[in-house]
Amino acid sequence: MQVFKFGGASVKDAPGIVNLSEIVRNSPDKQLLIVVSAMGKTTNALEKLTRAYVEQNDEMHSLFDEIKQYHYDILHQLFEPGHPIFDEIANTFVEIEWTIEDEPQDEFDFIYDQIVSIGEMVSTRIVNAYLNKTGASSQWLDVRGYIHTDNTYREGKVDWPKTTKSIQHDVPALLQKGVVVTPGFLGGTSENFTTTLGREGSDYTASIFAACLNAQSVTIWKDVPGVLNADPKLFTDTVKYDQLSYAEAIEMTYYGASVIHPKTIKPLQNAKIPLLVKPFMHPDEPGTIITETDFITFNTPVIIVKQNQVLLSISTKDYSFISEEHLSDIFGLFAKTHIKLNIMQASAVSFTVCFDDDTERFEKLTTALKQNFSIKYNNQLSLITVRHYKTDLLKQLTTDKTILLEQISRNTVQMVVK
Repeated sequence: MQVFKFGGASVKDAPGIVNLSEIVRNSPDKQLLIVVSAMGKTTNALEKLTRAYVEQNDEMHSLFDEIKQYHYDILHQLFEPGHPIFDEIANTFVEIEWTIEDEPQDEFDFIYDQIVSIGEMVSTRIVNAYLNKTGASSQWLDVRGYIHTDNTYREGKVDWPKTTKSIQHDVPALLQKGVVVTPGFLGGTSENFTTTLGREGSDYTASIFAACLNAQSVTIWKDVPGVLNADPKLFTDTVKYDQLSYAEAIEMTYYGASVIHPKTIKPLQNAKIPLLVKPFMHPDEPGTIITETDFITFNTPVIIVKQNQVLLSISTKDYSFISEEHLSDIFGLFAKTHIKLNIMQASAVSFTVCFDDDTERFEKLTTALKQNFSIKYNNQLSLITVRHYKTDLLKQLTTDKTILLEQISRNTVQMVVK
C-alpha cells in the first residue's frame, strides 16, 4: 500500500480536487491512504478567526462567513444541489458556531486546536465525497481516533504505542475495501479533545500512518517540481534535487525548509520507507526521492529563509556571568512556553536566541523571564540558513542587510538579518 498526502495548494479549488481524483484513479496501487490538508489558505483564515474570537473582535462573524462561502463555492462546482455533502459540511461548520456563540474561557492553544482543525475536517469530507462520486470506493477516517496525543495543544506529542495499535487494528481491513481519506495535522486526546501536530503537520500525519502500516512509500504532492534548493517565491533560479538522503532532508527541515514538515522524516527513516515529493499538476514527472543514501554531492547550496523572527538577548540583573544554572532555568521556560530555538549563542553575561514570533507564547515567555532576568529583543527579522555554502553567495544574500548574529560551521552558515 501507499500513502499520498495532498497539501492545501493542491485542493485549493474545484479543479484541484478533480486533479486529485485523476491522480488517485491513475495510481497503480489501489490500496491508498490519502492524507489531505485544509483547502488553500483556510488554515490562515481560521487562525485569524480564532484570534478575532479570543479578542471578541467585531469581524469574527464576517470572517467565518467568508470561510464558509469559500467552501460552498467549491461544493457548488463539484456536486449537484441536494447532494448529502452539503449537509455534512454544514454540520461540520456547526462545531465552530457552537464555540464562538460563547465568550472564550479556555487557554488560547486549546481554542486554536478546536477551531483551526475544522479546516481539515471539511476538506477531507469534500474530497471523500468527490472520489465516491467519480467511481472510487472511498471511506472517510476520523484521524482523531487513531493518532493519539497528549494534551499539548498546537503541538500534540504522539503516543506511538497506542497510535500504532489503533492504526494496525482497523486500517488494513479498510484499505482492502478501497481508498481511505483522512485529515492531516490532527490528533486526539484521551478526553476526546482535538489536538494539532504543529503548523504544516499533515506531512507528519502521512509518515505516522506509513510507519504504522509499513507502507511501500509516501508521496507528498506539492505545487513545486520536487525539493528545491530555495523557496521559488523568494528566488528565481532555483534548482531541483533529484535525490536526497534522510539525513540531509532532516537537516533541511530542521532549519526551516517549508517543503516538508520537520517531524516527517524520522518515522520513515526508522521504517526505511522512501519519501517522494512530486508536482501535483505534472504527476508523471519524477520529483525528488528521499531515501537512505550517503552518496550525494551537493553542487548547489541549500538556501532557507525564515521570516518573522525574534532575536532575544537575556542577561542577569546583577551583570553576573550566565551560568549553567541560569541556562537550565531559561531552557525550562522555553520548554514550558513551547518555543523552539532556531539559533542560540552564549557570551559571558548574555544568552541570545532566535525563534519564530508567536504573540501569545512570546508574551508568556517574556513575562516569566522578567522575574529574574533583563531582556532586550528585536522582531520582524529574517533568519538565513545556507548549507554547503559558498562565500560569494553569502555576500549576495546579505547585500543591503544588517547582520545581527552570525554562526558558521563546516557545512552551514546561519545569519539573523534585518
